[in-house]
Amino acid sequence: MNDDRSKKGFRPLADPAAGILDPVLRKRAGITIELVQAWEEVVGSALGEQSRPLKLLWPRRAHEDDPFQPATLVIACQGFTAMRIQHETGEIISRVNSFLGFAAVGRIRIEQKPVSQPVAKRRTLPPVDAATAAKISRSVEPIEDESLREALQRLGQSIHAEKIKR
Repeated sequence: MNDDRSKKGFRPLADPAAGILDPVLRKRAGITIELVQAWEEVVGSALGEQSRPLKLLWPRRAHEDDPFQPATLVIACQGFTAMRIQHETGEIISRVNSFLGFAAVGRIRIEQKPVSQPVAKRRTLPPVDAATAAKISRSVEPIEDESLREALQRLGQSIHAEKIKR
């Protein structure tokens, strides 16, 4: 019997859910599930916990020949966070465009509304010994972007933990 599930093992529920939700989000809100899931990493944990991307509003094009115009990213947040987002608009646009891989966003619009907190936080990083932690830190030290450096350090710890499990 040739069963693909036995070869792959269990898959996270997020994998098939993302496959179903991504086209819906893209059509209804013009946004991908990857941006929603990685929001904290894109804008930083301080802003990411207090805001969330709602949708991308693309300008209407009268003709196919019209030049490309970037979208407006609509972000939900509350209170003081709106002022922080307004102050850091240029940086947020730059980070979102870097994440998406092209200059998709040109403006940000803020909607003040309650931001529901994620139901489950990320799992904690697996413990690593001091030598391995130092080795991972040394390997990512030359990277200038702090958020990228931290993400790669977390990735290194996760990879090391997976190797130990096997």
